[in-house]
Amino acid sequence: MKNNKRPNQRRIVSFGQIAGWILVFVLAVVLFNRPGHKTTELDYSEFKQKVAAAEVSDLTIAPETIVGMYKNTEGKFLPFKTVRMDDPELVKELSAAKVKFRAEKDNSWIGNILFNVLWIVLLVGLWWFIFLRPQRSDGKSAMNFARSKAKMQDPSQQTVTFKDVAGCEEAKEELQDIIKFLKNPKKFQKLGGKLPKGVLLYGAPGTGKTLLAKAVAGEAGVAFFSASASEFVEMFVGVGAARVRDLFDQAKKNAPAIIFIDELDAVGRRRFAGIGGGHDEREQTLNQLLIELDGFESKQGIILMASTNRPDVLDPALIRPGRFDRHVSVPAPDLKGREDILKVHAKKVKLAEGVNLATVAKSTPGFVGADLANVVNEAAILAARADKEAVENADMEEAIERVIAGPQKKSRIISPKELQIIAAHEVGHTVVARMTRHSDPVHKVSIIPRGQALGYTLQLPEEDKFLTSKSEFKDKLCILLGGRAAEEIVFGEITSGASDDLNKTMAYARKMIMELGMSEKLGPISLPSNEEGEVFLGRDLSRHTTYSQELAKVIDEEIMELIRSSYTRAKEIITNNRVAFDKLVSVLLEKEVVEADEIDVILGLKEPAAPQTDKVPADPKIAQEKKEEPSAQTPEVKQGDLFGDANPS
Repeated sequence: MKNNKRPNQRRIVSFGQIAGWILVFVLAVVLFNRPGHKTTELDYSEFKQKVAAAEVSDLTIAPETIVGMYKNTEGKFLPFKTVRMDDPELVKELSAAKVKFRAEKDNSWIGNILFNVLWIVLLVGLWWFIFLRPQRSDGKSAMNFARSKAKMQDPSQQTVTFKDVAGCEEAKEELQDIIKFLKNPKKFQKLGGKLPKGVLLYGAPGTGKTLLAKAVAGEAGVAFFSASASEFVEMFVGVGAARVRDLFDQAKKNAPAIIFIDELDAVGRRRFAGIGGGHDEREQTLNQLLIELDGFESKQGIILMASTNRPDVLDPALIRPGRFDRHVSVPAPDLKGREDILKVHAKKVKLAEGVNLATVAKSTPGFVGADLANVVNEAAILAARADKEAVENADMEEAIERVIAGPQKKSRIISPKELQIIAAHEVGHTVVARMTRHSDPVHKVSIIPRGQALGYTLQLPEEDKFLTSKSEFKDKLCILLGGRAAEEIVFGEITSGASDDLNKTMAYARKMIMELGMSEKLGPISLPSNEEGEVFLGRDLSRHTTYSQELAKVIDEEIMELIRSSYTRAKEIITNNRVAFDKLVSVLLEKEVVEADEIDVILGLKEPAAPQTDKVPADPKIAQEKKEEPSAQTPEVKQGDLFGDANPS
């Protein structure tokens, strides 16, 4: 293995040497062939003849030499030099011939040094800069391409442990073996067991893959080398492979150690998957990574960890057993996981006594660790902006909505007519959502612009869901089309406010018919989506269908029928509840924001609360029996569940 590394490394160094020597040669040629006329050396007797004939000028008389200009046979003045003789009559002859001259001390040795030595010093300095300076260990020299850019973190400086990681208990359990092996390798070796060489962490962005890798190093107390996969690929072919070799060499010198490569798919994509093969430099880097994984044994105390959001595009040779043996999924956290993550981030924030992180966790299904950290941070910023002593529930709720839909834009001026259209549109979503059985509860409806939406209906599920039924999909389609149906019923005309709703409607309907087998006419079939393409090909180039035109026609008919029936159903729901619909529109125009409890009262789904003379809080057991906590248990907006006007105009 070692014998294979050095020749390639020498080839990269030789490239730098060749470039350096070419530069030195060019500089030497420039120095020795400077533009100008060559100085002619004259005999002293010839010089005297020129003086007598007045064919010299601008003489400089030094103790050892005489230099100046002389006239040649063509009548041109050229520089000359002659050795000075002991001639007392020279000055008189120059005066008689009216030749300009001046005396000068002999400084010719300085000129010789400048001309003959200075350029040597310059070339030596250039040679040092190109060849000796890159050998320094700081890795910052201009020609030091082969050095890895990985950052090494000393064990004594590692502060991240599993206490700082929450919401992924299964992943932490999978990584316990790595920690135990690095702490006590003999425990595994005496039974003949071998630890996996590579551990691949995969999951959605923001789930904490990088944080997990740092926590493993912190728990084990070993050196941690972290690098991004994109740092290996450079403009020169072979540099990526050399950096991979250098990274593993550094890890071996500091064993036991963990090597962590972030975004592995940057160099680990499937080879020869596109037109004309692939990227040569990226593939050479991948090949070298495969060789290094085969070249070290687990007894050396080196563990390679990597993270990716796209495990499906990785090369099969990279993720096979013997290389990345263990694949650890880092999913989005569940309810308990979100609460644990919030507790970790809330340690750095001063919370008011009434803040319940369990309620906040229920309000944020689908949020990953990065989203939850952003919620806590936004809440702290909002509280500080309002000069509060601590973060309150209102700050948390506002922070959740800011993460979901963006900040409020109360300064946006909207005409009364457009405001009525927006209110009717959003109430259409709200009424259909509350009158369908399988929809998520409505948390609030608002006509305050937030982000790109002029208004929004916030639906948040009561619990985490992993499966979606056909009835739930149908209700979702009705809710999406509720805003468009309300516009047509109230104003007799439609606007551009439903553009985002229509895009989502088409996506859901196509998914139901083509991928989930929810068409009674087509039956339980799943057809490839045209939106999916090859790894390295553009979608337009790779689009193809594996079914006939007749089947495509049936698919289109089923999709259109599903959308038409959902639109008709949405119109019927709004028409049947027109009185409550109009009242909710009026209240929304007056208050701008209507919460879940008031929505249910207006729609007749809930009795209005009796006026309270005191402020004694309700018994939580009674509230549980009556099931009246839609606003306290504010569920979450998943991808595509925010039915606001994302692009109304």
